[in-house]
Amino acid sequence: MENNQLQKPHAIMFAYPLQGHVIPFVHLALKLASKGFTITFVNTLSIHHHIRKSQPSSADSNIFAGARKSGLDIRYMTISDGFPQGFDRSLNHDQFMEGVLHVFSSHVDELVGKVVHSDPPVTCLIADTFFVWSSMIANKYNLVNVSFWTEPVLVLSLYYHLDLLRKNCHFASQDNRKDPIDYIPGVRTIEPTDLMSYLQATDNISTVVHRIIYKAFEDVKRADFIVCNTVQELESETISALQQKQPIYAIGPVFPTGFATSMVPTSLWSESDCTQWLQTRPHGSALYISFGSYAHVSEEDIVEIAYGVLISGVSFIWVLRPDVVKSDETDFLPAGFEDEIKGRGLIVPWCHQIAVISHPTIGGFLTHCGWNSILESIWCGVPLLCFPLLTDQFTNRKLVVDDWRIGLNLCDKKPICRREEVAEKINLLMSTGDQLADELRVNIKELKGTLKNTLTTDGSSEKNLNQFINDVKTKVQRRLG
Repeated sequence: MENNQLQKPHAIMFAYPLQGHVIPFVHLALKLASKGFTITFVNTLSIHHHIRKSQPSSADSNIFAGARKSGLDIRYMTISDGFPQGFDRSLNHDQFMEGVLHVFSSHVDELVGKVVHSDPPVTCLIADTFFVWSSMIANKYNLVNVSFWTEPVLVLSLYYHLDLLRKNCHFASQDNRKDPIDYIPGVRTIEPTDLMSYLQATDNISTVVHRIIYKAFEDVKRADFIVCNTVQELESETISALQQKQPIYAIGPVFPTGFATSMVPTSLWSESDCTQWLQTRPHGSALYISFGSYAHVSEEDIVEIAYGVLISGVSFIWVLRPDVVKSDETDFLPAGFEDEIKGRGLIVPWCHQIAVISHPTIGGFLTHCGWNSILESIWCGVPLLCFPLLTDQFTNRKLVVDDWRIGLNLCDKKPICRREEVAEKINLLMSTGDQLADELRVNIKELKGTLKNTLTTDGSSEKNLNQFINDVKTKVQRRLG
């Protein structure tokens, strides 16, 4: 037993197979490995294939090769998600999610069984909160069960208290209440329209995504620890309320502080280099536009935004994934748009986002409100124009626009988005000397300072991470004893 207690902690990590989840998982793996953990990081074969395909110049199939060369003990494995390589997971979303719900756990079980007796033995499971099997796997192999939440704690708390939303008929009733929600512990009054998109549904609440949510957020209540990619100072009330129920640690932002270049590739697409274009523009003059790695946008909205960008006259970089409307529809921009924007706009299929928004040329970010994008924008001091599309993005928008006042709504009367309003909001966000725009910049500069302070030696996130590591080690020793 003495030898066991002296062994390094060894965590096996399973990221949810979406880029927005893989990125913080990779960053957490690097953080824990730098603090003495052995890590076995598991990607699905599909995610691995996309990352490798996006890095044609790299000969190494281990995405953590660079991290290992720098002395970090990170092992890398891949696992089947139950579907063949050529299966279009985006086009067949529901079928894919059914596989994640019902089939994936058997592959996880088999893999954990093979590696649990490695040297050093696996002692800890770190799985995305949206997985439904974490407690089952952890119990079977006597592992400390850690749930990693990659979104704001506000979103976690709303899912965590689904029973209260049901009981009060704000969710899953025949006619959901429209009045404000004021009974979730640690959550200030919130409008039903600010709930995650899946909780706003009124017609079909038995979809595969709903079934995953119901099961995952019962399972998370059995976790030994919950770690969150958020900041104590930004969500203190909500975190404190949840801490009454379970050990929860705000350790964000988990990205490395020198993160414009990463030693671990995580992009699912080849990245265009925008540096040359950025260097030809005045500081603060260009708008960055991206709708993330996953959500789809209607063709009507794309067209209205495109015309709004044209009318605004602002310089811009627009990341337009080929599948942003649908994976089988790639011709969605207005006729002649690309000719019209020559000289002031750059359209790319994908880019290294942080390298772009950290450049002084970028003065604003038109975003879908993904949580990674919001944290990166705060870190770079870039105010936001919010266009939420899916899931947590509607709740994230509330934090950005209503609570922290670091951004504006792109369309105040969604779902209808009109080009004139798009142009007006872009010009407002990018203006200097306007009272509201200046206030946004002051607020985001303040939050930027808060984020940077949390990662210092005495910062809340650094202290919480160290406390989490100590608590995991204590729990492991008790189990071994």
